[in-house]
Amino acid sequence: MDVLVVGAGLAGLHTARLLARRGLSVLVADRRRDLSTGIRTTGIFVRRTLDDFDLPDHLLGPGVRDVLLYPPSRRLPVRLTSDRDEYRVADMAAVYEHARRAAEHAGARVRLGARYVGVTNGVARFAGAEAVRARFVVGADGARSRVARDLGLDVNRRFIVGAEIVHPVASETTTPAFHCVLDPRIAPGYLGWVIDDGSHAHVGVAGYPSAMRAGVRHLLDAFAADAPGRAAPAGPVERRGGPIPVGGVLRRLACPAGLLVGDAAGAVSPLTAGGLDPCLRMSELAAAVAAAYLRTGDEHVLRQYDGAALRARFHGRLVLRRVFAGIRSRAAAEAAIAALRGRSGRALAARLLFGDGSFPDVGPRLAATIR
Repeated sequence: MDVLVVGAGLAGLHTARLLARRGLSVLVADRRRDLSTGIRTTGIFVRRTLDDFDLPDHLLGPGVRDVLLYPPSRRLPVRLTSDRDEYRVADMAAVYEHARRAAEHAGARVRLGARYVGVTNGVARFAGAEAVRARFVVGADGARSRVARDLGLDVNRRFIVGAEIVHPVASETTTPAFHCVLDPRIAPGYLGWVIDDGSHAHVGVAGYPSAMRAGVRHLLDAFAADAPGRAAPAGPVERRGGPIPVGGVLRRLACPAGLLVGDAAGAVSPLTAGGLDPCLRMSELAAAVAAAYLRTGDEHVLRQYDGAALRARFHGRLVLRRVFAGIRSRAAAEAAIAALRGRSGRALAARLLFGDGSFPDVGPRLAATIR
């Protein structure tokens, strides 16, 4: 076998599809028996992703143009309105299944219920299943990647932890809007949020675990009780959660035995904690680099998958992440939102929330130099 992809999230399945389309034999392995379980993302796609990638429109909720930024007091929120649809929330269980079918249609095999144990000399082991020999391993196994450790690549060390409640809402009872609350009591170093996809409401919080003294689940329940823009549940409630790497793209992402994509690569915006756009863009470059390396055997090709170069393009966002992390009091949060009410503050917020610079378009430009 040419490539083993560990992890059947969006990054893993997208990479597998692209590799299979290049004529490589690809196996995707995931410990989950059903891709609808263990979802850890809200599923918010930004406009740039929607413009650049062929996502299944019928699996996306209505466009969201309004963002409301609230201080801890929840009074006088800053409302930002775009003249374009900036966000759409996806049915991620269905998106994963769609990506799985696309990968299989391209020729990749997908094996669920296969818990990865480790890899040595190209032989990957799975709990209770036969080992697999592969020329190359792609680690798409999440923020705390076991593949990264096994291959001797860099690992994520800075995290926030997020938790979310998802529940159905009665149709036409809510107006599409993205409500964000800056309050260090419930989300130290990050945000609380409410957004809906037309059929489900997503209510969540995230922050630095070391500062979440009450525990993320307790903070989520407290926030959900009076969160702005919330809608009454119209059916069963689902809980999601997990670590989110916010230290930026890792420096050492590839070696002759394999490479990392998605959360495993730290491919998450350090400031917004958005990972869907980065995972798709980096997966395109990863597939091009891996295919070229396997075709030529030239290890210099792997240098094109350079995390250090990508980090250099995120210096500003890494600085803002540290500033964001430093907002630890209600007074500081109130002052931060107040600063956004002026013309320059609103312009900065609109640039961050509605701008086109979410993540470098790493795929087509560099991939063209590899072919």
